[in-house]
Amino acid sequence: MSESFRRGLRAGVPFSLVGFLLAMSFGVLAVQAGFSALQAIVMSAVVHAGSAQFAAAAILGAGGGLVPSVLAGSLMNARFLAMGIAVAPSLRGGPGRRALQGQTVVDPSWALANQGDGSFDRHLLMGATVPQYVGWVTGTVAGAFLGDVAGDPDRFGLDVVFPVFFLSLLAAELRDPRSRGVALAGAMIALALVPFTPPGVPVLAAGTAALVGLAR
Repeated sequence: MSESFRRGLRAGVPFSLVGFLLAMSFGVLAVQAGFSALQAIVMSAVVHAGSAQFAAAAILGAGGGLVPSVLAGSLMNARFLAMGIAVAPSLRGGPGRRALQGQTVVDPSWALANQGDGSFDRHLLMGATVPQYVGWVTGTVAGAFLGDVAGDPDRFGLDVVFPVFFLSLLAAELRDPRSRGVALAGAMIALALVPFTPPGVPVLAAGTAALVGLAR
């Protein structure tokens, strides 16, 4: 085990603790939305992406169909395409091995592994993701199975954890004038469509504003 990997493990622990709480919230909300405990756990183990999982669960729980929920989750995860392209030159091995290494790209690990010169420390990247993955899956297990004991997540404030997390990400993005315009356009599109369209459609339509802003 390289020193860089060990540094990644240590750096990932604080994020794993936060992830545990978020995943516990997801486990509770997913079961309330109609998932079985096993389905919620498998989703966390396979997807390991909070924003996509919450979006999909929220749409399904509100009565939206499978297609809108999958599209919304995919849109939430679209950022990983650009992140993967950036980190790809720093990965080693054949296509299969590089693909497996690429599965360790999550937001905190990507930022921690960024060396500031366009390259990434792949060992630190992988090391930082290990505790985060463990925290996310075990948090989902706790939320899915303890949901009946915990009751309504509103009682503990778990329902606001993820919205606050999203708002913190949004606040950082809004420093850029173009991002503010895109966010405003997306919000107006979503608000206009909510009264007239099925759950999930406003989220997808609002996302087109971000795509137009990116193209420009």
